[in-house]
Amino acid sequence: MTAMDEHPVDTGAFLNDIEGHLLVAAAHAEGRTAATRFTARLDWLTEGQRAEVEREFEAEHLALTRLSWQRTAERGRQLRDEYEETYRRLRQRAFAYCLLVCALLAATGLVAFALA
Repeated sequence: MTAMDEHPVDTGAFLNDIEGHLLVAAAHAEGRTAATRFTARLDWLTEGQRAEVEREFEAEHLALTRLSWQRTAERGRQLRDEYEETYRRLRQRAFAYCLLVCALLAATGLVAFALA
């Protein structure tokens, strides 16, 4: 709990937020660096044109990065769903085998009791 309020701090969510901000900042920096490298080869641009091309390049880079992250997150959700379904089926199968073993043991016990 914090001294300022009565609500507990969700450390995991807080760290995820920080990580997200750092990733976005890194994507912006990568976009700016790539834009600068790109425009460095275009020595015929005026300073205003260079700045505009760099802004557009950085925006496109960020959009592509965001799209990539969204695809990765969606694939992660799909994989999680697949693994959860597989795990659920394995649990059901294991439970069915346990019931079968118990039934066989009970039947064996009844047969042994009847023969005794």
